[in-house]
Amino acid sequence: MRAIQIARAGGHEQLRVVELPCPEPAPGQARVETRAIGVNYADCIVRMGLYASAKEYVGWPITPGFEFSGTIDALGEQTQGLALGQDVFGVTRFGGYATQLAVPAHQLFALPRGWSHAQAASFPTVFLTAWYALRELCKLRPGMRILIHSAAGGVGCAATQVAVACGCEVVAVVGAPHKVQVARASGAAHVIDRTEERLETALAALAPKGFDVVLDPNGPDTLAQSYRHLGPGGRLIVYGFHTLMSRGKDRPNYLKLLMGYLRTPRFNPFDMNQHNKAVLGFNLSYLFERGPLLAEAMSELMFWVDAGKIWPLPLTEVSFDDAARAHLALESGQSVGKLVLIP
Repeated sequence: MRAIQIARAGGHEQLRVVELPCPEPAPGQARVETRAIGVNYADCIVRMGLYASAKEYVGWPITPGFEFSGTIDALGEQTQGLALGQDVFGVTRFGGYATQLAVPAHQLFALPRGWSHAQAASFPTVFLTAWYALRELCKLRPGMRILIHSAAGGVGCAATQVAVACGCEVVAVVGAPHKVQVARASGAAHVIDRTEERLETALAALAPKGFDVVLDPNGPDTLAQSYRHLGPGGRLIVYGFHTLMSRGKDRPNYLKLLMGYLRTPRFNPFDMNQHNKAVLGFNLSYLFERGPLLAEAMSELMFWVDAGKIWPLPLTEVSFDDAARAHLALESGQSVGKLVLIP
């Protein structure tokens, strides 16, 4: 098999294709020959050496990647419900940038009818992130008003679709004119382009009483503002700190990281209690082994897929041997939707 390994933290030059022995599936596992592999901004953070759970679970060298699609070519014992030759997609806690991988059966799902392998590989990480934020951490009800930052990215598009599927009104924030239509196509009722409008003024006009939920992956640049625009009972969901990173750079700027860390707001529990607000955060890589929760999430997501309420995201396909180009696109801040590697 071929895999993309990172020997140590660094820039794009650390993404190296290596030959490794094919993995043999253990009991309860299936081996998948991959047809497409999803790329996420978290993979860039892993490469830079800043992803804490990568150090906890794997260490160097590491093969990044959380999602994939492909065909089952070997089965371990105790894998009822799966078959050789079956087209599947799934999740893995690291190791996804590979032409073959062995994963627990509960992390595999049948390819949705009519979807390509590339569409399926781009689906689980962003939609599970959106589902966990909006369905597990928040109990959405029809009519709620949801604010989504970075709404033209993978998680932003997925979260917009999930919120609209739940009957909520979405206000989307994007950072460039070419991203406005992407957010609208995902179902956003209002789109704010930060390059054309002052964000504070636009938010106050659209939600004078505040938002029920705010999804914010930006970090210090917007967290305080996001909290300020929560209404009573509102929840701020934090799932990233993108503005700590230097746009267009493949290495961290440690001075900027330090300054961003110092600017990151610390939320006072007395204030949260007084104003009936909550701040919640999570990291999806800790959730993959929770089989019942994963099954619950995918069951509801697949129900919405079958009902036409959620659909594949905009895609850019990149050759497996050119993974650096996919990382560069994500680090530029100009990409929309999802990128996938094609072996």
